[in-house]
Amino acid sequence: MESNFLPSISLRASRRADRNHLQSRDGKEGLASGKSYQDSPLKIIWKRGFIRLVLVGGIIWGLLILTALLFHAWSCQSSIAFFSALCNKSSVIYGAIQSLGLVTPPHRCSIPVADDPNKIVIPQKRSPEKFVQSLSYFMEDFTETNGSQSPPLFGGHITWQQRDESFKVKPTMKVHCGFIRNGGAEMAQKDVKFVKKCLFVVASGIFDGYDTPHQPSNISARSQKLFCFLMVVDEISLEFIKKNVTVREDNDGGEWVGIWRLILLKHPPYDEPRRNGKVPKILTHRLFPQAQYSIWIDGKMELIVDPLLLLERYLWREKNTFAIAQHKHHRNVYEEADANKRRKRYARPLIDLHMKIYRYEGMEPWNPKKSTPSDIPEGAVIIREHTALSNLFSCLWFNEVHLFTPRDQLSFGYVVYRLGGLFKFFMFPNCEYNSIFILHNHTREHSSKVEWVKSLDEFKKDKTGGLKESRGGLGLWTPYPGDLDSVVLPSVKRTSKAG
Repeated sequence: MESNFLPSISLRASRRADRNHLQSRDGKEGLASGKSYQDSPLKIIWKRGFIRLVLVGGIIWGLLILTALLFHAWSCQSSIAFFSALCNKSSVIYGAIQSLGLVTPPHRCSIPVADDPNKIVIPQKRSPEKFVQSLSYFMEDFTETNGSQSPPLFGGHITWQQRDESFKVKPTMKVHCGFIRNGGAEMAQKDVKFVKKCLFVVASGIFDGYDTPHQPSNISARSQKLFCFLMVVDEISLEFIKKNVTVREDNDGGEWVGIWRLILLKHPPYDEPRRNGKVPKILTHRLFPQAQYSIWIDGKMELIVDPLLLLERYLWREKNTFAIAQHKHHRNVYEEADANKRRKRYARPLIDLHMKIYRYEGMEPWNPKKSTPSDIPEGAVIIREHTALSNLFSCLWFNEVHLFTPRDQLSFGYVVYRLGGLFKFFMFPNCEYNSIFILHNHTREHSSKVEWVKSLDEFKKDKTGGLKESRGGLGLWTPYPGDLDSVVLPSVKRTSKAG
């Protein structure tokens, strides 16, 4: 019996020793890895519960954000006034959900203007000059070419170095800004005398006889006294207008069509009518130097909102000095360039060259991380206070139009980029832009041989010299101080069939 008992004891002892050996080995491994051999049941339950809590909380939080975005998108589309009022169309959230295709912006929407123009308080003080205190302009254009002096250009023979220096903002600056002496675009003395009294200006322009003036509507008596309504025309358009509408003459020889005072620009500075039209549009502060505020509206448009309400809404309410609408279809400059080529708005190879220069100089495609809602504006309505920085921006914008293509929408975002965030402006929703005017058709379609050119060889083969502009766009024909052959333009995703 004792013999049977002893083996059983020795067997249990050996098993216990084996277990102790395993425990000690595992214990060493656990110590080496910095973990205990086995977590307690409560600790395991706590860990698993915490992970589940985090996962469930993240899912619930994501669903709440998605619900809020969908509600915001629905409110922006809603026809119910209470819900549509909740939609902030100028917010970052609205821009994000619009870029995702969750909302289709309406063509027109109400503009949150004041109720009565007679109650608007006009600021007594101008906006402070933060970055530029003194701005002056080059007036002479002396350039020696092959031993002979070339004729003065309206925008000047701007060198690449001068262009680069003009983007470096300083308290005192002198830049090219059109109106070089003997470069064209002269006003008659009767018109120079008249515009000197204009502190508030509504400006428009008609060139090459494409339109007749459209009379603004809903203009208060106060605004009729406060604003000068100035329609800038060339000689071809003036003759066309006189043949088609009634033009009256005042005692000083001034010519009027309804509320519009016609301002004749003699000797158009450019070969291309579209480029001529940029002079009063972008250089309003140069054409009417006494003006403190201006509203530009394209010649094919009929203004239907009181201009004083526009100044209060877009400038004074939020202390802006420059306001322009966001483009309906594009935010990316390279997409807009592609649309211009598709719609034959200018020579395709010259648009590509223009974009290659911008790409070489660091212009990135628009993305939501940029500080501006878009790089592409709807330039047919521009609302400005003529501060030094606002005037500088207009000069630099015009210089790009003078040097490259007349498609000013391609240059706007680039100038904003080169000024490095110093130039602040209000880019308002496109649906508000469409509520400012009624659009009328041109009397005829604009067409130019330049717009149909598909290769640079076509310019070289043209014996008449009629394809290559002689007074504008010369930056595209001047050797660029950089290797543009190595530049690859960003790929374009066409977000809209329209332009």
